[in-house]
Amino acid sequence: MTESVSEPTPEEGPRSKNQKAGFLTQIFSRVTAPSQESYILSRRIFLRGLGLVYLTAFLSLWIQWEGLLGSDGILPVQSFLERADSQLGDARFWQVPTLFWIRADDAFIGLVLMGGMVFSVLAVIGVMPVFSFAFLWISYLSLCSVGQSFLSFQWDILLLEIGFMAVFFSPFCIFLDSRKNSAPSRLLLWVYRWLLFRLMFVSGLVKLMSGDPLWKSLTALQYHYETQPLPTRWAWYSHQLPDEFQKFSVVLMFAIEIVVPFLIFLTRRLRIVAAFSFIGLMLVIGISGNYCFFNILTVLLCFALLDDDLLRRWIPLKFRNRFRFQPGLVRSPQLRLVWNTLLGGILILMGWLVLFNQVTGGKMPRSIMPILQICSPFRLVNGYGLFAVMTPTRPEIRVEGSFDGVEWKAYEFKWKPGALDQAPRWVQPHQPRLDWQMWFAALGDFRSPQNRWFLRFAEKLLQGAPSVTGLLHHNPFPDRPPVYIRAVVEDYHFTTVESRRATGNWWEREVARSYMPAVSLTSRQ
Repeated sequence: MTESVSEPTPEEGPRSKNQKAGFLTQIFSRVTAPSQESYILSRRIFLRGLGLVYLTAFLSLWIQWEGLLGSDGILPVQSFLERADSQLGDARFWQVPTLFWIRADDAFIGLVLMGGMVFSVLAVIGVMPVFSFAFLWISYLSLCSVGQSFLSFQWDILLLEIGFMAVFFSPFCIFLDSRKNSAPSRLLLWVYRWLLFRLMFVSGLVKLMSGDPLWKSLTALQYHYETQPLPTRWAWYSHQLPDEFQKFSVVLMFAIEIVVPFLIFLTRRLRIVAAFSFIGLMLVIGISGNYCFFNILTVLLCFALLDDDLLRRWIPLKFRNRFRFQPGLVRSPQLRLVWNTLLGGILILMGWLVLFNQVTGGKMPRSIMPILQICSPFRLVNGYGLFAVMTPTRPEIRVEGSFDGVEWKAYEFKWKPGALDQAPRWVQPHQPRLDWQMWFAALGDFRSPQNRWFLRFAEKLLQGAPSVTGLLHHNPFPDRPPVYIRAVVEDYHFTTVESRRATGNWWEREVARSYMPAVSLTSRQ
Protein backbone atom coordinates (compact mmCIF):
# COMPACT_ATOMS: atom_id res chain seq x y z
CA MET A 1 0.00 0.00 0.00
CA THR A 2 1.52 3.31 -0.97
CA GLU A 3 0.83 7.00 -1.12
CA SER A 4 1.11 8.08 -4.71
CA VAL A 5 0.28 7.19 -8.26
CA SER A 6 2.92 7.45 -10.94
CA GLU A 7 2.83 7.74 -14.67
CA PRO A 8 2.68 4.33 -16.43
CA THR A 9 5.88 2.45 -17.06
CA PRO A 10 7.06 1.96 -20.66
CA GLU A 11 5.88 -1.65 -20.56
CA GLU A 12 2.33 -0.52 -19.72
CA GLY A 13 2.12 1.85 -22.70
CA PRO A 14 -0.09 4.94 -22.84
CA ARG A 15 -3.37 4.90 -21.02
CA SER A 16 -6.42 4.53 -23.21
CA LYS A 17 -9.57 6.59 -22.99
CA ASN A 18 -11.45 3.47 -21.97
CA GLN A 19 -9.26 2.90 -18.92
CA LYS A 20 -11.24 2.06 -15.83
CA ALA A 21 -9.68 4.81 -13.74
CA GLY A 22 -12.28 7.53 -13.24
CA PHE A 23 -11.90 11.24 -13.67
CA LEU A 24 -11.46 11.93 -9.94
CA THR A 25 -8.72 9.34 -9.68
CA GLN A 26 -6.78 11.02 -12.48
CA ILE A 27 -7.15 14.44 -10.83
CA PHE A 28 -5.97 13.19 -7.45
CA SER A 29 -3.13 11.30 -9.09
CA ARG A 30 -1.78 14.49 -10.63
CA VAL A 31 -2.11 16.51 -7.43
CA THR A 32 -0.34 13.94 -5.27
CA ALA A 33 2.16 12.62 -7.80
CA PRO A 34 5.80 12.64 -6.68
CA SER A 35 8.02 15.43 -7.90
CA GLN A 36 11.00 14.93 -10.20
CA GLU A 37 13.22 14.28 -7.19
CA SER A 38 12.87 11.17 -5.08
CA TYR A 39 12.25 11.61 -1.33
CA ILE A 40 12.00 7.99 -0.20
CA LEU A 41 15.36 7.98 1.61
CA SER A 42 14.60 11.45 2.95
CA ARG A 43 11.31 10.19 4.36
CA ARG A 44 12.98 7.19 5.99
CA ILE A 45 15.50 9.43 7.77
CA PHE A 46 12.80 11.90 8.75
CA LEU A 47 10.43 9.28 10.21
CA ARG A 48 13.17 7.43 12.08
CA GLY A 49 14.46 10.73 13.46
CA LEU A 50 10.94 11.64 14.53
CA GLY A 51 10.68 8.30 16.30
CA LEU A 52 13.88 9.13 18.19
CA VAL A 53 12.46 12.50 19.21
CA TYR A 54 9.31 10.82 20.51
CA LEU A 55 11.47 8.32 22.41
CA THR A 56 13.46 11.19 23.94
CA ALA A 57 10.27 13.03 24.90
CA PHE A 58 8.71 10.01 26.61
CA LEU A 59 11.95 9.02 28.36
CA SER A 60 12.43 12.59 29.57
CA LEU A 61 8.93 12.63 31.05
CA TRP A 62 9.32 9.13 32.49
CA ILE A 63 12.02 10.22 34.94
CA GLN A 64 10.11 13.24 36.25
CA TRP A 65 6.36 12.85 35.71
CA GLU A 66 5.57 11.64 39.25
CA GLY A 67 6.92 14.83 40.80
CA LEU A 68 5.27 17.02 38.18
CA LEU A 69 1.90 15.39 37.42
CA GLY A 70 1.54 12.37 39.69
CA SER A 71 -0.99 12.02 42.52
CA ASP A 72 1.59 13.41 44.98
CA GLY A 73 3.14 15.81 42.47
CA ILE A 74 3.00 19.55 41.95
CA LEU A 75 0.08 19.62 39.48
CA PRO A 76 -1.75 16.26 39.73
CA VAL A 77 -3.58 15.12 36.61
CA GLN A 78 -6.54 13.87 38.62
CA SER A 79 -7.16 17.27 40.21
CA PHE A 80 -6.87 19.02 36.85
CA LEU A 81 -9.43 16.72 35.23
CA GLU A 82 -11.83 17.15 38.13
CA ARG A 83 -11.73 20.92 37.64
CA ALA A 84 -12.14 20.52 33.88
CA ASP A 85 -15.15 18.27 34.45
CA SER A 86 -16.86 20.79 36.71
CA GLN A 87 -16.11 23.80 34.46
CA LEU A 88 -16.57 22.35 30.96
CA GLY A 89 -19.25 19.72 31.41
CA ASP A 90 -19.93 17.74 28.23
CA ALA A 91 -17.42 19.87 26.29
CA ARG A 92 -14.56 18.49 28.37
CA PHE A 93 -13.79 15.64 25.96
CA TRP A 94 -13.26 18.07 23.07
CA GLN A 95 -11.57 20.86 25.00
CA VAL A 96 -9.26 18.47 26.87
CA PRO A 97 -8.62 15.55 24.48
CA THR A 98 -6.82 12.94 26.54
CA LEU A 99 -6.80 9.22 27.26
CA PHE A 100 -6.77 10.08 30.95
CA TRP A 101 -10.53 10.56 30.95
CA ILE A 102 -10.51 6.74 31.06
CA ARG A 103 -8.30 6.68 34.14
CA ALA A 104 -6.07 9.31 35.71
CA ASP A 105 -4.22 7.32 38.34
CA ASP A 106 -0.46 6.94 38.46
CA ALA A 107 -0.52 3.40 37.08
CA PHE A 108 -2.33 4.47 33.90
CA ILE A 109 -0.08 7.50 33.37
CA GLY A 110 2.93 5.22 33.65
CA LEU A 111 1.31 2.76 31.21
CA VAL A 112 0.80 5.51 28.60
CA LEU A 113 4.41 6.63 28.98
CA MET A 114 5.64 3.05 28.68
CA GLY A 115 3.49 2.52 25.59
CA GLY A 116 4.93 5.69 24.11
CA MET A 117 8.46 4.40 24.55
CA VAL A 118 7.59 1.02 23.00
CA PHE A 119 5.94 2.53 19.93
CA SER A 120 8.79 5.04 19.62
CA VAL A 121 11.17 2.12 19.24
CA LEU A 122 8.87 0.59 16.62
CA ALA A 123 8.89 3.89 14.73
CA VAL A 124 12.70 4.03 14.86
CA ILE A 125 13.13 0.53 13.45
CA GLY A 126 10.38 1.18 10.88
CA VAL A 127 7.67 -1.28 11.93
CA MET A 128 4.02 -0.38 11.20
CA PRO A 129 4.82 3.33 10.87
CA VAL A 130 1.22 4.49 10.42
CA PHE A 131 -0.03 2.75 13.55
CA SER A 132 3.10 3.62 15.53
CA PHE A 133 2.85 7.35 14.82
CA ALA A 134 -0.91 7.34 15.42
CA PHE A 135 -0.40 5.89 18.90
CA LEU A 136 2.49 8.28 19.60
CA TRP A 137 0.46 11.34 18.61
CA ILE A 138 -2.56 10.31 20.67
CA SER A 139 -0.38 9.52 23.69
CA TYR A 140 1.63 12.74 23.57
CA LEU A 141 -1.49 14.82 22.96
CA SER A 142 -3.02 13.15 26.02
CA LEU A 143 -0.04 14.19 28.13
CA CYS A 144 0.11 17.75 26.78
CA SER A 145 -3.63 18.21 27.37
CA VAL A 146 -3.20 17.55 31.10
CA GLY A 147 0.40 18.71 31.51
CA GLN A 148 -0.62 22.32 32.30
CA SER A 149 2.41 24.58 32.86
CA PHE A 150 4.89 21.74 32.47
CA LEU A 151 3.92 20.66 28.93
CA SER A 152 3.06 23.97 27.28
CA PHE A 153 6.31 24.67 25.44
CA GLN A 154 6.61 25.42 21.74
CA TRP A 155 8.53 22.21 21.02
CA ASP A 156 5.68 20.21 22.57
CA ILE A 157 3.13 21.65 20.15
CA LEU A 158 5.64 21.45 17.30
CA LEU A 159 6.11 17.75 17.99
CA LEU A 160 2.33 17.29 17.93
CA GLU A 161 1.93 19.18 14.65
CA ILE A 162 4.74 17.25 12.97
CA GLY A 163 3.63 13.98 14.55
CA PHE A 164 0.04 14.30 13.35
CA MET A 165 1.16 14.71 9.74
CA ALA A 166 3.57 11.79 10.12
CA VAL A 167 0.60 9.43 10.46
CA PHE A 168 -0.36 10.22 6.84
CA PHE A 169 3.12 10.93 5.52
CA SER A 170 4.15 7.37 6.45
CA PRO A 171 3.63 4.57 3.92
CA PHE A 172 0.79 2.22 4.79
CA CYS A 173 2.89 -0.90 5.21
CA ILE A 174 4.42 -3.27 7.73
CA PHE A 175 8.04 -2.29 7.15
CA LEU A 176 9.24 1.20 6.32
CA ASP A 177 12.20 -0.15 4.30
CA SER A 178 10.08 -2.21 1.92
CA ARG A 179 11.11 -1.49 -1.68
CA LYS A 180 7.44 -1.63 -2.68
CA ASN A 181 6.82 1.70 -0.95
CA SER A 182 6.38 4.57 -3.39
CA ALA A 183 7.42 8.18 -2.91
CA PRO A 184 5.56 10.47 -0.53
CA SER A 185 2.66 12.50 -1.83
CA ARG A 186 3.90 15.82 -3.21
CA LEU A 187 1.14 17.70 -1.39
CA LEU A 188 2.01 16.21 2.00
CA LEU A 189 5.67 17.00 1.36
CA TRP A 190 4.66 20.61 0.82
CA VAL A 191 2.68 20.63 4.06
CA TYR A 192 5.95 20.01 5.91
CA ARG A 193 7.75 22.64 3.82
CA TRP A 194 4.99 25.11 4.60
CA LEU A 195 5.35 24.35 8.32
CA LEU A 196 9.12 24.92 8.10
CA PHE A 197 8.52 28.24 6.36
CA ARG A 198 6.06 29.40 9.02
CA LEU A 199 8.31 28.25 11.85
CA MET A 200 11.38 30.11 10.61
CA PHE A 201 9.73 33.19 9.10
CA VAL A 202 7.55 33.95 12.12
CA SER A 203 10.47 33.38 14.49
CA GLY A 204 12.20 36.35 12.91
CA LEU A 205 9.10 38.42 12.27
CA VAL A 206 7.86 38.44 15.87
CA LYS A 207 11.16 39.91 17.02
CA LEU A 208 10.71 42.89 14.72
CA MET A 209 6.98 43.28 15.36
CA SER A 210 7.45 43.28 19.15
CA GLY A 211 9.16 46.66 19.03
CA ASP A 212 11.77 45.43 21.49
CA PRO A 213 14.62 48.02 21.48
CA LEU A 214 17.28 45.33 21.92
CA TRP A 215 16.32 43.61 18.68
CA LYS A 216 15.98 46.93 16.85
CA SER A 217 19.41 48.08 18.00
CA LEU A 218 20.92 44.66 17.12
CA THR A 219 22.20 44.28 20.71
CA ALA A 220 19.94 41.41 21.81
CA LEU A 221 22.67 38.75 21.66
CA GLN A 222 24.77 40.77 24.10
CA TYR A 223 22.18 39.67 26.68
CA HIS A 224 20.74 36.46 25.26
CA TYR A 225 23.54 34.02 26.05
CA GLU A 226 23.50 34.72 29.79
CA THR A 227 19.75 35.32 30.20
CA GLN A 228 18.35 32.34 28.26
CA PRO A 229 16.62 29.68 30.42
CA LEU A 230 19.36 27.02 30.57
CA PRO A 231 22.61 28.10 28.89
CA THR A 232 25.42 25.69 28.11
CA ARG A 233 29.10 26.14 28.82
CA TRP A 234 29.54 27.47 25.26
CA ALA A 235 27.10 30.29 26.02
CA TRP A 236 29.69 31.74 28.41
CA TYR A 237 32.29 31.79 25.63
CA SER A 238 29.80 33.27 23.15
CA HIS A 239 28.96 36.00 25.63
CA GLN A 240 32.61 37.12 25.61
CA LEU A 241 32.64 37.81 21.86
CA PRO A 242 33.02 41.46 20.74
CA ASP A 243 29.88 43.59 20.54
CA GLU A 244 30.30 44.16 16.80
CA PHE A 245 30.36 40.42 16.19
CA GLN A 246 27.18 40.07 18.28
CA LYS A 247 25.46 42.69 16.11
CA PHE A 248 26.62 40.95 12.94
CA SER A 249 25.22 37.68 14.32
CA VAL A 250 21.81 39.32 14.84
CA VAL A 251 21.80 40.57 11.23
CA LEU A 252 22.74 37.10 9.98
CA MET A 253 20.04 35.53 12.14
CA PHE A 254 17.38 37.89 10.75
CA ALA A 255 18.52 37.06 7.22
CA ILE A 256 18.19 33.31 7.86
CA GLU A 257 14.85 33.60 9.65
CA ILE A 258 13.10 36.19 7.46
CA VAL A 259 14.70 36.13 3.98
CA VAL A 260 15.97 32.57 3.51
CA PRO A 261 12.57 30.89 4.15
CA PHE A 262 11.34 32.21 0.79
CA LEU A 263 13.97 30.07 -0.93
CA ILE A 264 11.82 27.06 0.02
CA PHE A 265 9.43 27.95 -2.79
CA LEU A 266 12.11 28.33 -5.48
CA THR A 267 14.48 25.93 -7.25
CA ARG A 268 16.01 22.73 -5.92
CA ARG A 269 19.43 24.32 -5.37
CA LEU A 270 17.95 27.23 -3.45
CA ARG A 271 15.89 24.85 -1.31
CA ILE A 272 19.12 23.06 -0.42
CA VAL A 273 20.73 26.40 0.48
CA ALA A 274 17.75 27.13 2.73
CA ALA A 275 17.95 23.72 4.38
CA PHE A 276 21.63 24.01 5.27
CA SER A 277 21.16 27.60 6.44
CA PHE A 278 18.46 26.47 8.86
CA ILE A 279 20.51 23.48 10.00
CA GLY A 280 23.51 25.71 10.68
CA LEU A 281 21.41 28.12 12.73
CA MET A 282 19.91 25.24 14.73
CA LEU A 283 23.39 23.86 15.49
CA VAL A 284 24.58 27.23 16.80
CA ILE A 285 21.45 27.62 18.95
CA GLY A 286 21.75 24.06 20.21
CA ILE A 287 25.41 24.49 21.17
CA SER A 288 24.77 27.61 23.24
CA GLY A 289 21.44 26.72 24.85
CA ASN A 290 19.43 23.73 26.08
CA TYR A 291 16.21 23.79 24.06
CA CYS A 292 15.08 20.21 24.55
CA PHE A 293 14.31 18.66 21.13
CA PHE A 294 13.26 21.90 19.40
CA ASN A 295 16.44 22.17 17.31
CA ILE A 296 16.27 18.50 16.35
CA LEU A 297 12.67 18.83 15.14
CA THR A 298 13.60 21.83 13.01
CA VAL A 299 16.52 19.95 11.47
CA LEU A 300 14.21 17.02 10.70
CA LEU A 301 11.82 19.35 8.88
CA CYS A 302 14.72 20.37 6.65
CA PHE A 303 14.75 16.85 5.18
CA ALA A 304 11.59 17.85 3.31
CA LEU A 305 13.96 20.04 1.25
CA LEU A 306 16.73 17.44 0.72
CA ASP A 307 16.11 14.86 -1.99
CA ASP A 308 17.56 11.37 -2.22
CA ASP A 309 20.18 12.24 -4.86
CA LEU A 310 21.77 14.70 -2.46
CA LEU A 311 21.56 12.39 0.57
CA ARG A 312 23.09 9.45 -1.32
CA ARG A 313 26.30 11.44 -1.71
CA TRP A 314 26.89 10.96 2.01
CA ILE A 315 26.61 7.17 1.72
CA PRO A 316 29.75 5.09 0.98
CA LEU A 317 29.95 4.05 -2.70
CA LYS A 318 29.65 0.32 -2.02
CA PHE A 319 26.26 0.85 -0.30
CA ARG A 320 24.94 3.66 -2.50
CA ASN A 321 23.06 1.45 -4.98
CA ARG A 322 20.92 0.07 -2.17
CA PHE A 323 19.35 3.49 -1.86
CA ARG A 324 18.57 4.07 -5.53
CA PHE A 325 14.80 4.04 -5.91
CA GLN A 326 12.27 3.93 -8.69
CA PRO A 327 9.30 5.30 -6.81
CA GLY A 328 5.67 5.29 -7.74
CA LEU A 329 5.34 1.87 -9.39
CA VAL A 330 2.46 0.82 -7.13
CA ARG A 331 -0.97 2.43 -7.14
CA SER A 332 -2.35 3.98 -3.97
CA PRO A 333 -5.95 3.35 -2.93
CA GLN A 334 -8.27 6.08 -4.16
CA LEU A 335 -9.62 6.69 -0.66
CA ARG A 336 -6.11 7.40 0.67
CA LEU A 337 -5.45 9.78 -2.21
CA VAL A 338 -8.68 11.65 -1.52
CA TRP A 339 -7.98 11.84 2.21
CA ASN A 340 -4.38 13.01 1.80
CA THR A 341 -5.44 15.68 -0.67
CA LEU A 342 -8.24 16.99 1.53
CA LEU A 343 -6.11 16.86 4.67
CA GLY A 344 -3.12 18.54 3.03
CA GLY A 345 -5.28 21.30 1.59
CA ILE A 346 -6.99 21.95 4.92
CA LEU A 347 -3.71 22.09 6.85
CA ILE A 348 -2.11 24.45 4.34
CA LEU A 349 -5.17 26.72 4.53
CA MET A 350 -5.14 26.67 8.32
CA GLY A 351 -1.44 27.47 8.24
CA TRP A 352 -2.24 30.51 6.12
CA LEU A 353 -4.84 31.63 8.66
CA VAL A 354 -2.44 31.23 11.58
CA LEU A 355 0.31 33.07 9.71
CA PHE A 356 -2.06 35.89 8.75
CA ASN A 357 -3.18 36.19 12.36
CA GLN A 358 0.42 36.51 13.57
CA VAL A 359 1.54 38.88 10.80
CA THR A 360 -1.42 41.22 11.36
CA GLY A 361 -1.04 41.18 15.13
CA GLY A 362 -4.22 39.23 15.83
CA LYS A 363 -6.51 41.02 13.36
CA MET A 364 -8.10 37.84 12.09
CA PRO A 365 -11.76 38.39 11.09
CA ARG A 366 -14.10 37.15 13.81
CA SER A 367 -15.94 34.95 11.35
CA ILE A 368 -12.75 32.92 10.74
CA MET A 369 -11.49 32.59 14.32
CA PRO A 370 -13.91 29.74 15.21
CA ILE A 371 -12.23 27.57 12.55
CA LEU A 372 -8.92 27.75 14.42
CA GLN A 373 -10.54 27.56 17.86
CA ILE A 374 -12.28 24.29 17.01
CA CYS A 375 -8.97 22.59 16.20
CA SER A 376 -6.94 24.38 18.86
CA PRO A 377 -7.22 21.64 21.55
CA PHE A 378 -5.65 19.15 19.15
CA ARG A 379 -2.61 21.36 18.33
CA LEU A 380 -2.93 20.58 14.60
CA VAL A 381 -1.71 23.98 13.37
CA ASN A 382 0.07 26.36 15.72
CA GLY A 383 1.75 29.75 15.91
CA TYR A 384 5.44 29.93 16.77
CA GLY A 385 8.07 32.51 17.66
CA LEU A 386 10.58 32.34 20.51
CA PHE A 387 12.17 35.34 22.28
CA ALA A 388 9.99 38.00 20.67
CA VAL A 389 11.13 40.25 23.53
CA MET A 390 14.66 39.78 24.83
CA THR A 391 15.12 39.43 28.58
CA PRO A 392 17.95 41.82 29.60
CA THR A 393 18.43 40.44 33.13
CA ARG A 394 18.65 37.02 34.73
CA PRO A 395 16.80 36.77 38.05
CA GLU A 396 17.29 33.39 39.75
CA ILE A 397 15.05 32.07 42.52
CA ARG A 398 16.67 30.45 45.52
CA VAL A 399 14.25 28.31 47.54
CA GLU A 400 15.10 27.93 51.23
CA GLY A 401 13.68 26.00 54.16
CA SER A 402 13.92 26.45 57.92
CA PHE A 403 12.75 24.85 61.15
CA ASP A 404 12.72 28.05 63.19
CA GLY A 405 12.53 30.92 60.68
CA VAL A 406 16.07 32.03 61.64
CA GLU A 407 18.48 29.54 60.10
CA TRP A 408 17.76 28.87 56.42
CA LYS A 409 19.10 26.13 54.14
CA ALA A 410 18.87 26.27 50.36
CA TYR A 411 17.52 23.57 48.04
CA GLU A 412 19.75 22.92 45.04
CA PHE A 413 18.35 22.31 41.57
CA LYS A 414 19.87 19.92 39.08
CA TRP A 415 20.33 22.16 36.08
CA LYS A 416 19.52 25.82 36.61
CA PRO A 417 22.32 28.16 37.81
CA GLY A 418 23.07 28.04 41.52
CA ALA A 419 26.65 27.71 42.75
CA LEU A 420 28.84 30.40 41.21
CA ASP A 421 31.66 27.99 40.35
CA GLN A 422 29.33 25.49 38.65
CA ALA A 423 29.72 25.64 34.87
CA PRO A 424 26.51 25.66 32.80
CA ARG A 425 25.83 22.10 31.75
CA TRP A 426 24.54 20.28 28.69
CA VAL A 427 21.15 18.65 29.26
CA GLN A 428 19.32 18.58 25.90
CA PRO A 429 17.48 16.75 24.42
CA HIS A 430 16.18 15.98 27.92
CA GLN A 431 14.12 18.81 29.38
CA PRO A 432 14.13 19.27 33.19
CA ARG A 433 10.73 20.92 33.24
CA LEU A 434 10.83 22.15 36.82
CA ASP A 435 14.13 23.95 36.19
CA TRP A 436 12.65 25.52 33.06
CA GLN A 437 9.55 26.73 34.93
CA MET A 438 11.74 28.29 37.61
CA TRP A 439 13.13 30.60 34.90
CA PHE A 440 9.62 31.74 33.94
CA ALA A 441 8.57 32.10 37.58
CA ALA A 442 11.50 34.43 38.28
CA LEU A 443 10.29 36.81 35.56
CA GLY A 444 6.90 37.25 37.25
CA ASP A 445 5.13 37.10 40.59
CA PHE A 446 4.48 33.91 42.54
CA ARG A 447 0.85 35.00 43.02
CA SER A 448 0.10 35.32 39.29
CA PRO A 449 -2.19 32.67 37.71
CA GLN A 450 0.57 31.29 35.47
CA ASN A 451 2.76 30.70 38.53
CA ARG A 452 0.15 29.07 40.75
CA TRP A 453 2.23 25.92 40.54
CA PHE A 454 4.96 27.60 42.61
CA LEU A 455 2.85 27.62 45.78
CA ARG A 456 2.01 23.97 45.16
CA PHE A 457 5.74 23.31 44.83
CA ALA A 458 6.38 25.02 48.17
CA GLU A 459 3.56 23.02 49.75
CA LYS A 460 5.05 19.73 48.56
CA LEU A 461 8.44 20.70 49.99
CA LEU A 462 6.77 21.41 53.33
CA GLN A 463 5.18 17.98 53.15
CA GLY A 464 8.49 16.38 52.18
CA ALA A 465 6.92 14.66 49.15
CA PRO A 466 9.63 12.27 47.83
CA SER A 467 8.43 12.55 44.23
CA VAL A 468 8.97 16.34 44.31
CA THR A 469 12.22 16.44 46.29
CA GLY A 470 13.48 13.81 43.84
CA LEU A 471 13.38 16.47 41.13
CA LEU A 472 16.08 18.40 43.00
CA HIS A 473 19.83 17.92 43.15
CA HIS A 474 20.06 18.35 46.92
CA ASN A 475 17.42 18.26 49.64
CA PRO A 476 18.87 19.86 52.81
CA PHE A 477 16.10 18.24 54.91
CA PRO A 478 16.42 14.50 54.21
CA ASP A 479 15.06 13.30 57.58
CA ARG A 480 12.03 15.53 58.07
CA PRO A 481 10.62 18.44 56.06
CA PRO A 482 11.08 22.04 57.17
CA VAL A 483 8.43 24.10 58.95
CA TYR A 484 8.88 27.15 56.74
CA ILE A 485 9.65 27.72 53.07
CA ARG A 486 10.63 31.04 51.52
CA ALA A 487 12.09 32.19 48.21
CA VAL A 488 14.56 34.94 47.42
CA VAL A 489 15.69 36.17 44.03
CA GLU A 490 19.13 37.28 42.88
CA ASP A 491 20.39 38.72 39.60
CA TYR A 492 22.97 36.49 37.91
CA HIS A 493 25.55 37.55 35.31
CA PHE A 494 28.30 35.73 33.47
CA THR A 495 31.76 36.57 34.75
CA THR A 496 34.31 38.22 32.52
CA VAL A 497 37.41 36.40 31.28
CA GLU A 498 39.54 38.22 33.85
CA SER A 499 37.15 37.52 36.71
CA ARG A 500 36.93 33.83 35.89
CA ARG A 501 40.71 33.53 35.78
CA ALA A 502 40.95 35.15 39.20
CA THR A 503 38.06 33.36 40.96
CA GLY A 504 37.28 30.25 38.90
CA ASN A 505 33.60 31.31 38.88
CA TRP A 506 31.34 31.17 35.84
CA TRP A 507 28.68 33.37 37.47
CA GLU A 508 28.46 36.40 39.69
CA ARG A 509 25.33 37.55 41.49
CA GLU A 510 23.92 40.59 43.19
CA VAL A 511 22.26 40.99 46.59
CA ALA A 512 19.17 38.87 47.19
CA ARG A 513 15.67 40.30 47.57
CA SER A 514 12.44 38.64 48.64
CA TYR A 515 10.41 36.71 46.09
CA MET A 516 8.00 34.83 48.34
CA PRO A 517 7.73 35.45 52.12
CA ALA A 518 8.05 32.56 54.52
CA VAL A 519 5.05 30.22 54.39
CA SER A 520 4.12 27.13 56.36
CA LEU A 521 1.49 24.44 56.05
CA THR A 522 -0.58 26.39 58.59
CA SER A 523 -0.44 29.57 56.52
CA ARG A 524 -1.46 27.59 53.41
CA GLN A 525 -4.62 26.32 55.08
